[in-house]
Amino acid sequence: MRGFSSLASRASSPAFTNLSKQNRNSLISNTPKPSNLDSVASTSNPSNQQSSSGKPSLNWNSNTSIAAKKGNFRGSVIDQEYFTQILARKDWYLLLNHEYKAKRVTLNQQAVVSILQNQENPLHPFRFYIWVLNICPSFAKNKSVREVLGNALYRKGPLLLSAELVQDIRNSGYVITVDLLCVLIGSWERLGLGKYCADILEQVSYLGLAPSTRLYNAVINALIKCNSLDLAYLKFQQMQVDNCNPDRFTYNILIHGVCKAGVVEEALRLVKQMEGVGYSPNVFTYTILVEGFCNAKRVDEAFELFGVMKSKGIVPNEATVRSLVNGVFRCMPPDKGFELLSRWLEKEPALPSVACSSTLRCLSTNFLPREAAQLLRISIHRGYILDNSTLNIVLTCLIKGLELDDTCQMLDFITVRGVKVSVDIYLALTESLYKAGRVEQGNNYLNQMFTDGLVSNTFFYNRVIDCFCKIKMVDKASDAFKDMLQRGVTPNVVTFNTLIGGYSKVGEVNKVHELLIILLEHGLQPDIFTFSSMIDSLCRVNRIDDALDCFTEMVEWGVAPNAVTYNILIRALCVLGDVGRALKLLRKMQDDGIQADVFSFNALIQSFCRMNKIDEAQRLLVSMLTLDLNPDNHTYAAFIRALCKSGRFDEAKNLFFSMEANGCIPDVLTCKLYLDSIIQSGRTEEAQAVLRECGKRGMLLEPITSS
Repeated sequence: MRGFSSLASRASSPAFTNLSKQNRNSLISNTPKPSNLDSVASTSNPSNQQSSSGKPSLNWNSNTSIAAKKGNFRGSVIDQEYFTQILARKDWYLLLNHEYKAKRVTLNQQAVVSILQNQENPLHPFRFYIWVLNICPSFAKNKSVREVLGNALYRKGPLLLSAELVQDIRNSGYVITVDLLCVLIGSWERLGLGKYCADILEQVSYLGLAPSTRLYNAVINALIKCNSLDLAYLKFQQMQVDNCNPDRFTYNILIHGVCKAGVVEEALRLVKQMEGVGYSPNVFTYTILVEGFCNAKRVDEAFELFGVMKSKGIVPNEATVRSLVNGVFRCMPPDKGFELLSRWLEKEPALPSVACSSTLRCLSTNFLPREAAQLLRISIHRGYILDNSTLNIVLTCLIKGLELDDTCQMLDFITVRGVKVSVDIYLALTESLYKAGRVEQGNNYLNQMFTDGLVSNTFFYNRVIDCFCKIKMVDKASDAFKDMLQRGVTPNVVTFNTLIGGYSKVGEVNKVHELLIILLEHGLQPDIFTFSSMIDSLCRVNRIDDALDCFTEMVEWGVAPNAVTYNILIRALCVLGDVGRALKLLRKMQDDGIQADVFSFNALIQSFCRMNKIDEAQRLLVSMLTLDLNPDNHTYAAFIRALCKSGRFDEAKNLFFSMEANGCIPDVLTCKLYLDSIIQSGRTEEAQAVLRECGKRGMLLEPITSS
């Protein structure tokens, strides 16, 4: 490339030779291939594959091949494919027992979980779990393993309890326990099969089981989750027929169901009934009731429940408090909700910190920065410890919604009191200060970040550099890069890509060139982002031939261009008026199997419209629609401008008013463009109507004055 040292020409340099021969080779995947197993579809996790070592395939006519695979269980990497083969066979339990007796399998939680997770057929984890329970009954109490089984049955299921499955378990000599049946019911519940759960409960005797309170609870819970409240009540009434007495879990499940349905009075009746049979409401009962009252917009009664809990010595947990706070904001205007919660927080100083953090989150998501700042001060004064996530959400809201001085005062207020602020907040505030021209103050916060040790590795240096590049303060970005090197922090490709992108946006091609050389000297390989930024920098200074040369070189480097790369070149060619070459590039893009996007077409459509070649632009629009690409405001604006210039105002009007129906809501710029065009044509009444419609949408456009 002219004035831009060719990447290919530097391939002979020592550093580059090392990069091209060694680094490129290191990118070749060395992932071992799975063992070649006959007639079995692989369902193993790629990360757990064994290397291909010439293992014999499983011989279905002989069990001797099992012994030949003796290393499969005890190795650090589990051969998931081998387990899949065993569990797919009718004599699966015999083969598993054979391996266990030969001491070729070690059962621990990690191994059991791995096998359960890596089976494609839901029958296989079910079989394996039953076998494990019979070998090591203690696993029945392992909640983690039981949850993994439930997730496997849900993701790959449903696994229905057919006659064939029941017979298969009987043939193995094992049984389906209540624990196992509850896991199955849980998976059916998540799959929406509540009615099926109820049907199975009617037939538990065929499994050698008797109805129990635990089974009824599992089924009633499944019916509630599947919105079958009537059937849940029917099962509740059948419990006593089967000599099963409802317990606190039963009542809590039903109370949750009726609260979810908005029938709070029935929930209160169930609470009384529960107390009548000797079960007092617990914290979970009250949490459900709080949620129910809020959903029914009976907020005062939700607050009263906290008094009831206090009188009974029940301490609300985080879920109880969170249900109240979220419920208040959900059922009333945010400002009114905050007033109500503020009074409550003043009366209850002993509430957990989640009360303040939940309220702060709600205030921030509803964009009430002043109220959030007020509560944040109170929270800090009370000594509440806020988690980083909440603090980030609140401070982000303050940065966006308050005056910079107020935000800075708040940040100083909390940091002086020992509250640690994340890099994200410092960078967001620093960026806002720099944009406002308050460089010195921005520098102070930046220095504070480094003083607090928040910028100590490549990742955080990249964040700082990216912040400067976004606001086009590339000199500051360069200073951060130099500081990074001086501190011995190693830059990566992301570091260089960020800097190259920043300098390309301000048109400093020479700096881009220098950074490319440093990147290569560090033994790094340019990627798609590097090349796209380089091409963009050349296009910005109208060196289109050099940009096309760079495009060719990236292919020689084995870096495949993407839609962004093509779009940069297409846009640049259109800006220069070379629509012919831009069209050829669009065709090449499609020939290379890269999906063109709306940006690819917009540049060409805008060019044709500027040249008043509306028919050619419309043909491109048809091609665009054929690819299921929806026109955006830029597309419509180009056509509206061209049609108005051609005096085709009725067509422009129809196009403008068809936008929303076609899934594109006109933005301020499109509305202003259309308004200006029809005003110039003397269509004042039509313009007034458009202006009123824009006003309804909250768009502030200049009023139209009659000439």
